[in-house]
Amino acid sequence: MRLRTNKILATLFALAFLFACKSDDDTLDQNPFLINPLVNISLNLNLPEYNALNFPGGSVTLAPPQGIKGVVIYNINNTEYSAFELSDPNHTPNSCSRMEIEGVFATCTCTTDNNEYNIITGQHTSPDETLYPMLRYNAVRNGNTIQVSN
Repeated sequence: MRLRTNKILATLFALAFLFACKSDDDTLDQNPFLINPLVNISLNLNLPEYNALNFPGGSVTLAPPQGIKGVVIYNINNTEYSAFELSDPNHTPNSCSRMEIEGVFATCTCTTDNNEYNIITGQHTSPDETLYPMLRYNAVRNGNTIQVSN
């Protein structure tokens, strides 16, 4: 009887632990403006169009159909890479919501806002905590390939 009680308690504890954990994807559900599109990109760094990603500080932008309005990938230090959605996360995608990259900043082209984000962290440059960060994708380097996915 004691063994059965221990199994029941262990099962209850495991279930409680699983439901108490917060997924990294929970933040994606909180942004009412963007969907979470399926992204699965493999970039061969031997190809000339991705050469900038071989150097820290280099970035490459990819046009749709990757992401909603495209994807930007940034080489932080040849080991770490960031990848973000180019659709401004603080309004519904439209004809002007594709952001432009200049240095480490992504800026929305809509004239109704001045949204600007850091493409290393994805954070808005304004101290306003009510603004959504850029939608992040996973970026992992394996040899001469960078895999971007969600």
